[in-house]
Amino acid sequence: SEGDESEEEENEVLEESPCGRWRKLRSKVSYRDVPGIDCAYLAMDTEEGVEVVWNEATFSETKKFKAQEDKLKNVFEALTLIEHPNIVKFHRYWTDLEKAKPRVILITEFMSSGSLKKFLQKTKKFNRTIPLQSWKRWCTQILSALSYLHSCNPPIIHGNLTCDTIFIQHNGLVKIGSVAPDAIHKNVKTFRENAKNFHFLAPEWVEDNVALTPAIDIFAFGVCSLETAALELTTTSSSSGEGGGGGGGSTQSKVSPEAIEKSIESLKDKLQQDFIRKCLNPDPTKRPTARELLFHPVLFEVHSLKLLAAHTLVKNPGSVTESMTEEAIHRYYGNNAVMAVLKNLDGEPENKNYRLSDFPVHEKLEKFMEDVKYGIYPLTAFALAQPQPSKTRAPSPESHKSDKSCSPEPQDVENRRIQNMQCSIQSRKDNKDIKDNRELSLRILLRMEDNMNRQLCCNICKTTDSAVALAAELVQYGFIHPEDSQAIVEMLAKAMVKYEQEGNKKDEYRQDILAT
Repeated sequence: SEGDESEEEENEVLEESPCGRWRKLRSKVSYRDVPGIDCAYLAMDTEEGVEVVWNEATFSETKKFKAQEDKLKNVFEALTLIEHPNIVKFHRYWTDLEKAKPRVILITEFMSSGSLKKFLQKTKKFNRTIPLQSWKRWCTQILSALSYLHSCNPPIIHGNLTCDTIFIQHNGLVKIGSVAPDAIHKNVKTFRENAKNFHFLAPEWVEDNVALTPAIDIFAFGVCSLETAALELTTTSSSSGEGGGGGGGSTQSKVSPEAIEKSIESLKDKLQQDFIRKCLNPDPTKRPTARELLFHPVLFEVHSLKLLAAHTLVKNPGSVTESMTEEAIHRYYGNNAVMAVLKNLDGEPENKNYRLSDFPVHEKLEKFMEDVKYGIYPLTAFALAQPQPSKTRAPSPESHKSDKSCSPEPQDVENRRIQNMQCSIQSRKDNKDIKDNRELSLRILLRMEDNMNRQLCCNICKTTDSAVALAAELVQYGFIHPEDSQAIVEMLAKAMVKYEQEGNKKDEYRQDILAT
Protein backbone atom coordinates (compact mmCIF):
# COMPACT_ATOMS: atom_id res chain seq x y z
CA SER A 1 0.00 0.00 0.00
CA GLU A 2 0.97 3.66 -0.31
CA GLY A 3 1.23 3.99 3.48
CA ASP A 4 3.69 1.10 3.72
CA GLU A 5 5.79 2.49 0.88
CA SER A 6 5.89 5.92 2.53
CA GLU A 7 7.01 4.36 5.83
CA GLU A 8 9.72 2.37 4.04
CA GLU A 9 11.01 5.56 2.41
CA GLU A 10 11.17 7.37 5.75
CA ASN A 11 13.12 4.48 7.29
CA GLU A 12 15.55 4.26 4.37
CA VAL A 13 19.16 4.54 5.59
CA LEU A 14 20.92 7.42 3.81
CA GLU A 15 24.26 7.40 5.61
CA GLU A 16 26.17 5.81 8.49
CA SER A 17 28.55 7.23 11.05
CA PRO A 18 32.24 6.29 10.62
CA CYS A 19 31.93 3.76 13.44
CA GLY A 20 28.67 2.35 12.07
CA ARG A 21 26.75 2.96 15.30
CA TRP A 22 24.41 5.72 14.04
CA ARG A 23 22.33 5.42 10.87
CA LYS A 24 20.83 8.51 9.26
CA LEU A 25 17.26 7.99 8.02
CA ARG A 26 15.40 9.89 5.30
CA SER A 27 12.81 11.18 7.80
CA LYS A 28 13.52 14.80 8.78
CA VAL A 29 13.07 16.20 12.28
CA SER A 30 10.96 19.35 12.35
CA TYR A 31 12.67 21.00 15.31
CA ARG A 32 16.31 22.06 15.52
CA ASP A 33 17.68 21.71 19.02
CA VAL A 34 21.16 22.97 18.09
CA PRO A 35 21.65 26.58 16.95
CA GLY A 36 22.95 27.05 13.42
CA ILE A 37 21.98 23.59 12.20
CA ASP A 38 21.12 23.43 8.49
CA CYS A 39 19.11 20.21 8.62
CA ALA A 40 18.20 17.53 11.13
CA TYR A 41 17.28 13.91 10.40
CA LEU A 42 15.96 11.08 12.47
CA ALA A 43 18.61 8.42 13.08
CA MET A 44 18.95 5.09 14.83
CA ASP A 45 21.42 4.21 17.56
CA THR A 46 22.11 0.59 16.61
CA GLU A 47 23.73 -0.18 19.98
CA GLU A 48 21.00 1.15 22.27
CA GLY A 49 18.13 0.61 19.83
CA VAL A 50 16.76 4.13 20.30
CA GLU A 51 16.05 7.06 18.00
CA VAL A 52 18.43 10.01 17.99
CA VAL A 53 18.80 13.19 15.92
CA TRP A 54 21.42 13.49 13.19
CA ASN A 55 22.19 17.24 12.96
CA GLU A 56 24.25 18.68 10.08
CA ALA A 57 25.97 22.06 9.96
CA THR A 58 27.54 22.97 6.62
CA PHE A 59 30.26 25.61 6.46
CA SER A 60 30.22 27.93 3.49
CA GLU A 61 33.99 27.79 2.98
CA THR A 62 36.78 25.38 3.90
CA LYS A 63 38.90 28.36 4.92
CA LYS A 64 36.33 29.46 7.49
CA PHE A 65 36.11 25.94 8.87
CA LYS A 66 39.90 25.62 9.19
CA ALA A 67 40.01 28.91 11.13
CA GLN A 68 37.54 27.53 13.67
CA GLU A 69 38.64 23.88 13.67
CA ASP A 70 40.48 23.85 17.01
CA LYS A 71 37.77 25.84 18.76
CA LEU A 72 35.08 23.53 17.40
CA LYS A 73 36.93 20.46 18.56
CA ASN A 74 37.52 21.79 22.09
CA VAL A 75 33.92 22.90 22.60
CA PHE A 76 32.34 19.78 21.14
CA GLU A 77 34.52 17.54 23.29
CA ALA A 78 33.29 19.52 26.32
CA LEU A 79 29.67 19.16 25.18
CA THR A 80 29.90 15.36 25.06
CA LEU A 81 30.74 15.41 28.78
CA ILE A 82 27.59 17.32 29.77
CA GLU A 83 25.40 15.29 32.11
CA HIS A 84 22.38 17.22 33.40
CA PRO A 85 18.74 16.10 33.67
CA ASN A 86 17.50 19.40 32.17
CA ILE A 87 19.80 19.45 29.12
CA VAL A 88 19.21 17.45 25.93
CA LYS A 89 22.01 14.89 25.72
CA PHE A 90 24.81 15.54 23.23
CA HIS A 91 26.10 12.09 22.25
CA ARG A 92 28.88 12.48 19.68
CA TYR A 93 30.21 14.56 16.81
CA TRP A 94 32.52 14.15 13.83
CA THR A 95 33.50 16.11 10.71
CA ASP A 96 33.28 15.31 7.02
CA LEU A 97 35.84 17.10 4.85
CA GLU A 98 35.41 15.03 1.69
CA LYS A 99 32.61 17.12 0.23
CA ALA A 100 32.96 20.56 -1.39
CA LYS A 101 31.73 22.25 1.80
CA PRO A 102 32.88 20.95 5.19
CA ARG A 103 30.21 19.39 7.38
CA VAL A 104 29.96 18.92 11.13
CA ILE A 105 27.61 16.11 12.18
CA LEU A 106 26.19 16.16 15.70
CA ILE A 107 24.27 13.30 17.31
CA THR A 108 21.83 14.47 19.97
CA GLU A 109 19.04 13.02 22.07
CA PHE A 110 15.67 12.78 20.30
CA MET A 111 12.92 14.61 22.16
CA SER A 112 9.61 12.97 21.26
CA SER A 113 7.76 15.47 23.44
CA GLY A 114 6.73 18.84 22.07
CA SER A 115 8.45 22.18 22.50
CA LEU A 116 7.42 24.69 25.14
CA LYS A 117 6.24 26.95 22.30
CA LYS A 118 3.73 24.35 21.10
CA PHE A 119 2.54 23.75 24.66
CA LEU A 120 1.90 27.48 25.13
CA GLN A 121 -0.01 27.64 21.84
CA LYS A 122 -2.27 24.76 22.92
CA THR A 123 -2.82 26.38 26.33
CA LYS A 124 -3.86 29.67 24.72
CA LYS A 125 -6.12 27.88 22.23
CA PHE A 126 -8.17 26.43 25.10
CA ASN A 127 -8.31 29.80 26.90
CA ARG A 128 -6.24 28.59 29.83
CA THR A 129 -3.39 30.22 31.73
CA ILE A 130 -0.12 28.90 33.13
CA PRO A 131 -0.35 28.58 36.94
CA LEU A 132 2.33 30.58 38.75
CA GLN A 133 3.57 27.42 40.49
CA SER A 134 4.14 25.68 37.13
CA TRP A 135 5.93 28.77 35.79
CA LYS A 136 8.21 28.75 38.83
CA ARG A 137 8.99 25.05 38.45
CA TRP A 138 9.87 25.42 34.76
CA CYS A 139 12.02 28.51 35.35
CA THR A 140 13.87 26.71 38.13
CA GLN A 141 14.73 23.76 35.89
CA ILE A 142 15.92 25.99 33.02
CA LEU A 143 18.06 28.11 35.36
CA SER A 144 19.51 24.97 36.91
CA ALA A 145 20.65 23.89 33.42
CA LEU A 146 22.02 27.34 32.53
CA SER A 147 23.90 27.57 35.82
CA TYR A 148 25.50 24.21 35.02
CA LEU A 149 26.59 25.33 31.54
CA HIS A 150 27.88 28.70 32.72
CA SER A 151 29.93 27.12 35.52
CA CYS A 152 32.03 25.15 33.02
CA ASN A 153 35.59 26.34 32.47
CA PRO A 154 35.43 28.10 30.08
CA PRO A 155 31.67 28.82 30.35
CA ILE A 156 29.48 27.14 27.74
CA ILE A 157 27.03 29.61 26.21
CA HIS A 158 23.81 28.19 24.78
CA GLY A 159 23.27 31.08 22.37
CA ASN A 160 19.90 29.97 21.00
CA LEU A 161 17.54 29.75 23.97
CA THR A 162 13.95 30.21 22.78
CA CYS A 163 10.63 28.56 23.56
CA ASP A 164 11.22 26.48 20.41
CA THR A 165 14.45 24.99 21.84
CA ILE A 166 12.96 24.19 25.25
CA PHE A 167 11.12 20.88 25.51
CA ILE A 168 8.53 19.86 28.07
CA GLN A 169 7.57 16.27 28.79
CA HIS A 170 4.25 14.95 30.04
CA ASN A 171 5.56 14.63 33.61
CA GLY A 172 6.63 18.29 33.78
CA LEU A 173 10.32 17.69 33.10
CA VAL A 174 11.85 20.55 31.11
CA LYS A 175 14.97 20.19 28.94
CA ILE A 176 16.84 22.85 27.00
CA GLY A 177 18.11 21.91 23.55
CA SER A 178 21.75 21.02 23.05
CA VAL A 179 24.18 23.84 22.56
CA ALA A 180 26.83 24.64 19.96
CA PRO A 181 29.65 27.19 19.90
CA ASP A 182 29.31 30.61 18.34
CA ALA A 183 31.78 29.42 15.70
CA ILE A 184 28.90 27.49 14.15
CA HIS A 185 26.44 30.37 14.64
CA LYS A 186 28.43 32.76 12.46
CA ASN A 187 29.60 30.48 9.69
CA VAL A 188 26.67 28.35 8.63
CA LYS A 189 24.00 29.57 6.29
CA THR A 190 21.06 29.43 8.68
CA PHE A 191 22.51 31.74 11.32
CA ARG A 192 20.08 34.47 12.33
CA GLU A 193 18.02 34.16 9.18
CA ASN A 194 14.76 33.73 11.09
CA ALA A 195 13.50 37.16 12.10
CA LYS A 196 10.83 35.79 14.41
CA ASN A 197 13.49 35.02 17.04
CA PHE A 198 15.29 38.37 16.94
CA HIS A 199 13.69 39.49 20.20
CA PHE A 200 15.52 36.66 22.00
CA LEU A 201 18.88 38.19 21.04
CA ALA A 202 20.51 40.42 23.64
CA PRO A 203 21.22 44.03 22.49
CA GLU A 204 24.98 43.49 22.62
CA TRP A 205 24.78 40.59 20.15
CA VAL A 206 24.11 42.86 17.18
CA GLU A 207 27.77 43.88 17.30
CA ASP A 208 29.85 41.36 15.37
CA ASN A 209 33.07 41.90 17.33
CA VAL A 210 31.60 41.75 20.83
CA ALA A 211 32.77 38.89 23.09
CA LEU A 212 29.73 36.80 23.96
CA THR A 213 29.15 36.11 27.66
CA PRO A 214 26.62 34.05 29.67
CA ALA A 215 24.60 37.28 29.99
CA ILE A 216 23.15 36.71 26.49
CA ASP A 217 21.56 33.47 27.73
CA ILE A 218 20.06 35.34 30.68
CA PHE A 219 18.46 37.87 28.31
CA ALA A 220 17.02 35.07 26.15
CA PHE A 221 15.80 33.28 29.26
CA GLY A 222 14.03 36.47 30.36
CA VAL A 223 12.11 36.55 27.06
CA CYS A 224 11.27 32.83 27.44
CA SER A 225 9.99 33.35 30.99
CA LEU A 226 7.89 36.32 29.83
CA GLU A 227 6.41 34.40 26.90
CA THR A 228 5.62 31.48 29.21
CA ALA A 229 3.84 33.74 31.69
CA ALA A 230 1.96 35.78 29.05
CA LEU A 231 1.45 32.79 26.65
CA GLU A 232 2.18 34.99 23.63
CA LEU A 233 4.06 38.16 22.68
CA THR A 234 2.42 40.60 20.27
CA THR A 235 4.18 40.68 16.90
CA THR A 236 4.25 43.06 13.97
CA SER A 237 4.48 41.65 10.44
CA SER A 238 6.82 42.89 7.73
CA SER A 239 7.53 41.68 4.21
CA SER A 240 11.02 40.71 3.13
CA GLY A 241 12.37 40.00 -0.30
CA GLU A 242 15.14 37.86 1.20
CA GLY A 243 13.14 35.19 2.91
CA GLY A 244 15.07 33.11 5.41
CA GLY A 245 15.18 29.94 3.44
CA GLY A 246 11.57 30.27 2.35
CA GLY A 247 11.91 32.19 -0.91
CA GLY A 248 11.33 35.82 -1.83
CA GLY A 249 8.43 37.91 -0.59
CA SER A 250 8.01 36.01 2.70
CA THR A 251 6.28 37.64 5.65
CA GLN A 252 8.16 37.62 8.94
CA SER A 253 7.02 38.69 12.39
CA LYS A 254 8.98 40.69 14.90
CA VAL A 255 8.36 41.50 18.55
CA SER A 256 9.02 45.14 19.41
CA PRO A 257 10.48 46.37 22.73
CA GLU A 258 7.16 48.13 23.33
CA ALA A 259 5.30 44.83 23.00
CA ILE A 260 7.67 43.21 25.51
CA GLU A 261 7.14 46.04 28.02
CA LYS A 262 3.36 45.82 27.55
CA SER A 263 3.45 42.08 28.23
CA ILE A 264 5.45 42.62 31.42
CA GLU A 265 2.92 45.21 32.61
CA SER A 266 0.09 42.75 31.99
CA LEU A 267 1.48 40.32 34.61
CA LYS A 268 -0.34 40.54 37.94
CA ASP A 269 2.56 39.40 40.14
CA LYS A 270 4.95 42.29 40.86
CA LEU A 271 7.79 39.95 41.81
CA GLN A 272 7.36 38.19 38.49
CA GLN A 273 7.63 41.55 36.70
CA ASP A 274 10.78 42.46 38.62
CA PHE A 275 12.32 39.05 37.89
CA ILE A 276 11.82 39.41 34.13
CA ARG A 277 12.99 43.04 34.04
CA LYS A 278 16.25 42.07 35.73
CA CYS A 279 16.86 39.46 33.00
CA LEU A 280 16.13 41.98 30.22
CA ASN A 281 18.43 44.72 31.48
CA PRO A 282 20.09 46.29 28.39
CA ASP A 283 23.43 46.40 30.23
CA PRO A 284 24.84 42.83 30.27
CA THR A 285 27.03 43.63 33.30
CA LYS A 286 23.91 44.39 35.35
CA ARG A 287 22.04 41.22 34.49
CA PRO A 288 22.05 38.66 37.31
CA THR A 289 23.62 35.24 36.83
CA ALA A 290 21.52 32.10 36.58
CA ARG A 291 22.56 31.21 40.12
CA GLU A 292 21.53 34.61 41.45
CA LEU A 293 18.14 34.39 39.73
CA LEU A 294 17.41 31.15 41.57
CA PHE A 295 17.52 33.20 44.77
CA HIS A 296 15.10 35.85 43.52
CA PRO A 297 12.07 36.10 45.84
CA VAL A 298 9.65 34.95 43.12
CA LEU A 299 11.47 31.60 42.78
CA PHE A 300 13.33 30.95 46.00
CA GLU A 301 11.75 28.89 48.72
CA VAL A 302 13.21 26.96 51.61
CA HIS A 303 13.37 23.31 50.61
CA SER A 304 11.10 21.00 52.54
CA LEU A 305 12.58 18.21 54.62
CA LYS A 306 10.75 15.83 52.29
CA LEU A 307 12.61 17.17 49.23
CA LEU A 308 15.98 17.10 51.00
CA ALA A 309 15.37 13.51 52.09
CA ALA A 310 14.29 12.53 48.56
CA HIS A 311 17.49 13.94 47.02
CA THR A 312 19.56 12.09 49.62
CA LEU A 313 17.84 8.81 48.78
CA VAL A 314 18.20 9.36 45.03
CA LYS A 315 21.95 9.89 45.45
CA ASN A 316 22.22 6.81 47.70
CA PRO A 317 19.84 4.26 46.18
CA GLY A 318 21.19 1.45 48.33
CA SER A 319 19.17 2.76 51.30
CA VAL A 320 15.77 2.34 49.60
CA THR A 321 13.83 -0.70 48.45
CA GLU A 322 11.15 -1.10 45.81
CA SER A 323 8.64 -1.89 48.56
CA MET A 324 8.95 1.60 50.06
CA THR A 325 5.62 2.98 48.88
CA GLU A 326 3.14 5.40 50.45
CA GLU A 327 0.71 2.58 51.29
CA ALA A 328 3.46 0.40 52.76
CA ILE A 329 4.68 3.22 55.03
CA HIS A 330 1.16 3.93 56.34
CA ARG A 331 0.52 0.23 56.80
CA TYR A 332 3.85 -0.32 58.60
CA TYR A 333 3.73 2.64 60.97
CA GLY A 334 -0.03 3.13 61.26
CA ASN A 335 -1.79 6.48 60.86
CA ASN A 336 -1.62 7.08 64.60
CA ALA A 337 2.18 6.80 64.81
CA VAL A 338 3.95 9.89 66.19
CA MET A 339 6.41 11.08 63.53
CA ALA A 340 7.69 14.24 65.22
CA VAL A 341 7.51 15.94 68.60
CA LEU A 342 7.72 19.69 69.21
CA LYS A 343 9.03 20.17 72.73
CA ASN A 344 7.29 22.86 74.71
CA LEU A 345 9.59 25.59 75.99
CA ASP A 346 6.87 27.81 77.51
CA GLY A 347 6.33 25.83 80.64
CA GLU A 348 3.21 24.02 79.43
CA PRO A 349 3.04 20.40 80.55
CA GLU A 350 2.54 18.70 77.17
CA ASN A 351 4.60 18.56 74.01
CA LYS A 352 3.04 18.91 70.56
CA ASN A 353 2.88 15.56 68.75
CA TYR A 354 2.62 15.26 64.97
CA ARG A 355 1.12 12.01 63.75
CA LEU A 356 1.24 10.40 60.32
CA SER A 357 -2.46 11.14 59.85
CA ASP A 358 -1.77 14.89 60.29
CA PHE A 359 -0.02 15.01 56.93
CA PRO A 360 -2.41 14.27 54.06
CA VAL A 361 -0.80 12.81 50.96
CA HIS A 362 -1.26 15.04 47.89
CA GLU A 363 1.19 13.12 45.74
CA LYS A 364 2.23 9.49 45.70
CA LEU A 365 5.66 8.98 47.24
CA GLU A 366 6.78 6.81 44.32
CA LYS A 367 5.77 9.53 41.81
CA PHE A 368 7.52 12.22 43.86
CA MET A 369 10.73 10.17 44.09
CA GLU A 370 10.65 9.56 40.33
CA ASP A 371 10.22 13.28 39.64
CA VAL A 372 13.16 14.12 41.90
CA LYS A 373 15.34 11.51 40.19
CA TYR A 374 14.58 12.87 36.72
CA GLY A 375 15.34 16.48 37.63
CA ILE A 376 11.91 18.10 38.04
CA TYR A 377 12.73 19.38 41.55
CA PRO A 378 16.41 20.43 41.62
CA LEU A 379 17.96 21.62 44.88
CA THR A 380 18.60 25.28 44.13
CA ALA A 381 19.26 26.55 47.64
CA PHE A 382 22.53 24.65 47.77
CA ALA A 383 25.41 24.06 45.38
CA LEU A 384 23.94 23.01 42.06
CA ALA A 385 25.20 20.16 39.92
CA GLN A 386 28.64 21.12 38.62
CA PRO A 387 30.46 19.83 35.55
CA GLN A 388 33.01 17.16 36.44
CA PRO A 389 36.36 18.12 34.91
CA SER A 390 37.95 14.89 36.08
CA LYS A 391 35.46 12.77 34.16
CA THR A 392 37.14 11.37 31.09
CA ARG A 393 35.70 10.01 27.92
CA ALA A 394 37.17 8.56 24.77
CA PRO A 395 37.49 11.39 22.22
CA SER A 396 35.31 11.76 19.16
CA PRO A 397 36.96 11.18 15.78
CA GLU A 398 39.66 13.71 15.01
CA SER A 399 38.20 16.60 13.05
CA HIS A 400 41.25 17.09 10.85
CA LYS A 401 41.06 13.56 9.48
CA SER A 402 38.60 12.22 6.98
CA ASP A 403 35.89 10.49 8.93
CA LYS A 404 35.01 8.14 6.14
CA SER A 405 37.66 5.81 7.50
CA CYS A 406 36.44 3.17 9.89
CA SER A 407 37.28 3.76 13.54
CA PRO A 408 36.36 1.64 16.58
CA GLU A 409 33.62 2.92 18.84
CA PRO A 410 35.06 4.19 22.14
CA GLN A 411 33.85 2.68 25.40
CA ASP A 412 30.91 4.66 26.82
CA VAL A 413 30.38 5.44 30.49
CA GLU A 414 27.36 3.77 32.13
CA ASN A 415 24.97 6.56 33.17
CA ARG A 416 22.16 4.39 34.54
CA ARG A 417 22.04 3.71 38.28
CA ILE A 418 21.49 0.27 39.78
CA GLN A 419 18.11 -0.50 41.34
CA ASN A 420 19.03 -3.83 42.88
CA MET A 421 21.93 -6.22 42.69
CA GLN A 422 22.82 -9.76 43.63
CA CYS A 423 25.83 -11.99 43.28
CA SER A 424 26.68 -15.64 43.77
CA ILE A 425 30.05 -17.29 44.31
CA GLN A 426 30.67 -20.99 43.85
CA SER A 427 33.46 -23.42 43.22
CA ARG A 428 34.28 -24.05 39.59
CA LYS A 429 32.80 -27.35 38.51
CA ASP A 430 35.56 -27.83 35.92
CA ASN A 431 38.37 -27.13 38.37
CA LYS A 432 38.85 -30.56 39.94
CA ASP A 433 42.42 -30.89 38.65
CA ILE A 434 43.66 -27.85 40.57
CA LYS A 435 44.72 -28.97 44.01
CA ASP A 436 44.43 -25.68 45.92
CA ASN A 437 41.07 -24.89 44.30
CA ARG A 438 41.75 -21.12 44.36
CA GLU A 439 39.59 -20.29 41.35
CA LEU A 440 35.92 -19.49 41.91
CA SER A 441 33.02 -18.66 39.60
CA LEU A 442 31.40 -15.25 40.19
CA ARG A 443 28.01 -14.25 38.79
CA ILE A 444 26.57 -10.74 39.25
CA LEU A 445 23.01 -9.82 38.29
CA LEU A 446 22.14 -6.11 38.11
CA ARG A 447 18.79 -4.46 37.59
CA MET A 448 19.19 -0.95 36.20
CA GLU A 449 16.93 2.03 36.82
CA ASP A 450 15.27 1.59 33.40
CA ASN A 451 14.28 -1.97 34.53
CA MET A 452 16.79 -3.61 32.16
CA ASN A 453 18.80 -6.53 33.55
CA ARG A 454 22.54 -7.07 33.17
CA GLN A 455 24.25 -10.39 34.02
CA LEU A 456 28.02 -10.60 34.39
CA CYS A 457 29.99 -13.82 34.84
CA CYS A 458 33.70 -14.41 35.32
CA ASN A 459 36.26 -16.55 37.11
CA ILE A 460 38.07 -15.00 40.07
CA CYS A 461 41.02 -16.02 42.19
CA LYS A 462 40.57 -16.15 45.96
CA THR A 463 44.08 -14.90 46.66
CA THR A 464 44.60 -12.16 44.04
CA ASP A 465 41.18 -10.69 43.22
CA SER A 466 39.68 -8.23 45.70
CA ALA A 467 36.24 -6.63 45.85
CA VAL A 468 37.75 -3.17 45.28
CA ALA A 469 39.68 -4.27 42.18
CA LEU A 470 36.66 -6.07 40.69
CA ALA A 471 34.40 -3.03 41.21
CA ALA A 472 37.01 -0.76 39.63
CA GLU A 473 37.09 -2.97 36.52
CA LEU A 474 33.30 -2.82 36.26
CA VAL A 475 33.48 0.98 36.26
CA GLN A 476 36.44 1.03 33.84
CA TYR A 477 34.64 -1.06 31.22
CA GLY A 478 31.37 0.85 31.55
CA PHE A 479 29.31 -1.89 33.24
CA ILE A 480 28.26 0.21 36.26
CA HIS A 481 27.88 3.87 37.21
CA PRO A 482 30.91 5.16 39.18
CA GLU A 483 28.67 6.13 42.11
CA ASP A 484 27.48 2.51 42.43
CA SER A 485 31.06 1.28 42.86
CA GLN A 486 31.04 1.37 46.67
CA ALA A 487 27.79 -0.61 46.89
CA ILE A 488 29.29 -3.26 44.59
CA VAL A 489 32.45 -3.39 46.74
CA GLU A 490 30.40 -3.98 49.90
CA MET A 491 28.28 -6.68 48.26
CA LEU A 492 31.30 -8.55 46.86
CA ALA A 493 33.26 -8.25 50.11
CA LYS A 494 30.38 -9.73 52.12
CA ALA A 495 29.93 -12.50 49.57
CA MET A 496 33.63 -13.42 49.66
CA VAL A 497 33.76 -13.49 53.45
CA LYS A 498 30.58 -15.51 53.67
CA TYR A 499 31.82 -17.98 51.08
CA GLU A 500 35.00 -18.58 53.08
CA GLN A 501 32.88 -19.27 56.15
CA GLU A 502 30.16 -21.37 54.56
CA GLY A 503 31.31 -22.16 51.03
CA ASN A 504 32.92 -25.48 51.93
CA LYS A 505 29.66 -26.68 53.43
CA LYS A 506 27.14 -25.61 50.77
CA ASP A 507 29.55 -25.09 47.82
CA GLU A 508 27.81 -21.80 46.92
CA TYR A 509 26.96 -18.48 48.52
CA ARG A 510 24.51 -15.92 47.22
CA GLN A 511 24.39 -12.26 48.31
CA ASP A 512 21.32 -10.17 47.46
CA ILE A 513 21.11 -6.40 47.88
CA LEU A 514 18.16 -4.23 46.95
CA ALA A 515 19.48 -0.85 45.86
CA THR A 516 16.28 1.04 45.08
